[in-house]
Amino acid sequence: MIFKFDKLYRLGAWGAAACMITICVLISLQVAFRLMDAGLVLTGLRRTGLSITGVSELASYLLVGATFLGLAYTFVHHAHIRVTLLISRLPSAIRVWFEVFGLLVALTLSLLLGYGLIELVRESLHFNDVSSGFLSIPLWIPQTVLVTGVGLLCLALLEALVFALRIAARDPSSFREATATEDSETR
Repeated sequence: MIFKFDKLYRLGAWGAAACMITICVLISLQVAFRLMDAGLVLTGLRRTGLSITGVSELASYLLVGATFLGLAYTFVHHAHIRVTLLISRLPSAIRVWFEVFGLLVALTLSLLLGYGLIELVRESLHFNDVSSGFLSIPLWIPQTVLVTGVGLLCLALLEALVFALRIAARDPSSFREATATEDSETR
């Protein structure tokens, strides 16, 4: 299956990668500052006291951002865990309807999550909520990243559902599940 909004999903993946790289840079800098201070103390000199305030708080927000921004990309590239032990043994004409059902359930749950997250962002904006750590980060900022990631996932699920419904309506016996290896071979 070819996803029409693949560029959007890739953009989400790039955002996830940027979050992970930022985490690595922040943690590496923090470790380097501590090692430098330890080296100075061992040589009898005074510490510099350099440190990144709220690095663990930032890293936790970035990790959640990386997770949610990568959801759609991992779905369209078949990297999510799927348990197909039972349905893989069914005939294609029946298996396609199980796929439709699974996609409907996943889309419904994702839409409910997205709605709840949008309400959370509205509430955070209304009450001017900020994080309670060292840094007073407005909570709507990381929450908006969550909404974006879930929105991309909903779009990907909707695309897959429409594709599965087309096959189910036209020629259900031609249905076959795409796999990650097949996906990488077609690119």
